[in-house]
Amino acid sequence: MIEIQNVSKNFFSLKALSGVSLQVPRGEVVGLLGPNGAGKTTLFKLIAGLLHPDSGNIRPTNGRWPTIGYKPDRLLFPNKLRVSDYLGLMANLCGLSSDAQEQAVFDALVEVDLVSQANKRIGDCSKGMRQRLGLAQAMMGNPQLLLLDEPSNGLDPNGQAEMYALIKKLQAAGKTILLSSHQLEEVTAVCTQLIILNNGRIHFQNS
Repeated sequence: MIEIQNVSKNFFSLKALSGVSLQVPRGEVVGLLGPNGAGKTTLFKLIAGLLHPDSGNIRPTNGRWPTIGYKPDRLLFPNKLRVSDYLGLMANLCGLSSDAQEQAVFDALVEVDLVSQANKRIGDCSKGMRQRLGLAQAMMGNPQLLLLDEPSNGLDPNGQAEMYALIKKLQAAGKTILLSSHQLEEVTAVCTQLIILNNGRIHFQNS
């Protein structure tokens, strides 16, 4: 689905990525494993188009870019909004019609098991709810590729298990997923491909 060829990215004197090459095959869950500061978030932002590489190429393997949903590691929400209202705003930004927006919000709430919390203010949501809301936000517009940056960060064991189940469910529904983590247990639990990234370089990639 996505091919990354010899990509490098610097921030002044900091070399965030150095000659990174990898593929994200369609229908796979690709786990990007590495410590904090390894370059994982930079790579996500490059794929999402929020940053541009200093050198190298990022391109779709079939010549046509997939639609992309992105859940960042740091989730910054308008805490006074209710869950369903926020997702409605995201659906509107995706360009969906009024009728389609309502259905998209409901489908996302069902998918992440937040229907019962639809009228709750985001500021009153637990960490686990906020992570699921971030995933629901990424799913607006039914994107083909999901970029999930540290999707289980800060969750307790039950919350982590729920997030793993959601990711497996999304893959079964045909989504391609690239997720980042610094926990080996997480990537071995849900991923079909593994990439180890450290100091801006790939040290291992395999099924």
